[in-house]
Amino acid sequence: MTETSHPAPTLPELALSDAALAELDAAVVVLEGTSLPVRLAALVGGTVEALKRRLPSGAQGMIDGAVRRALLAALRTALLSGPERRPARLPGEWLHRGLLAASGAAGGALGLPGTLMELPVSTTLLLRQVAAIAAEQGEDLSDPQVQAECLKVFALGGRNPQDDEAESGYFALRLALAEAVQSAVGRGVAQFLPGFLGAIAARFGVPVAFKLSAQAAPVVGAAGGVAVNLAFLEHFRGIARAHFTVRRLERRYGSALVRAAYERLREQPFG
Repeated sequence: MTETSHPAPTLPELALSDAALAELDAAVVVLEGTSLPVRLAALVGGTVEALKRRLPSGAQGMIDGAVRRALLAALRTALLSGPERRPARLPGEWLHRGLLAASGAAGGALGLPGTLMELPVSTTLLLRQVAAIAAEQGEDLSDPQVQAECLKVFALGGRNPQDDEAESGYFALRLALAEAVQSAVGRGVAQFLPGFLGAIAARFGVPVAFKLSAQAAPVVGAAGGVAVNLAFLEHFRGIARAHFTVRRLERRYGSALVRAAYERLREQPFG
């Protein structure tokens, strides 16, 4: 008598709900959509190449150093203060006013050097907003790993239109930063390795440079300068919300399922 083989029972395949897919689709549009340099160029009526040429000679070196100092100051002030000082929320209107006032006053008085001097202030305010968004999405801000993820927003938002698409996609950037994040967290977030902050600064410096170039455009004026500042701010707030939305969905559905759905949505043309 021969045994009859029966197929092994299969577990029902998990799937993202329609609401989760809608959230993920919105995140894909933000994370893979138009880069900030392209938006700033359109805002001042120029091109990305024109913005590059407008940056004064030697300014990039000043920007690189200023960005590193700004990130370190923001890390210490916005994320490493005690729980009683760490804000859960920061009203967007107040943040807008603070950024615009600081940038306008310093830039108007001292030009490029003044704008670079106020960069730690505006970066700290922005990081506090990123942290507030992370908390809204269920993240524990006392976790060093989450603090590292907040800093990664500055790198995720630094896409350059000249970047190779395979290397500049959201998950490609996350993978590239993963090893540095693990090493940094292993030593304590208060002592991030220079390589980690350097990787963040290298990508964050790109939109900072384009922002300064856009503000220096002859046709910008005061109102245009405010628009440039708001575009910069809203870009990184949008990146933060999209990034932490993806992480929330990963906690619920698993990283493999979310990434597979993300890649399918990424291949679709944006509406």
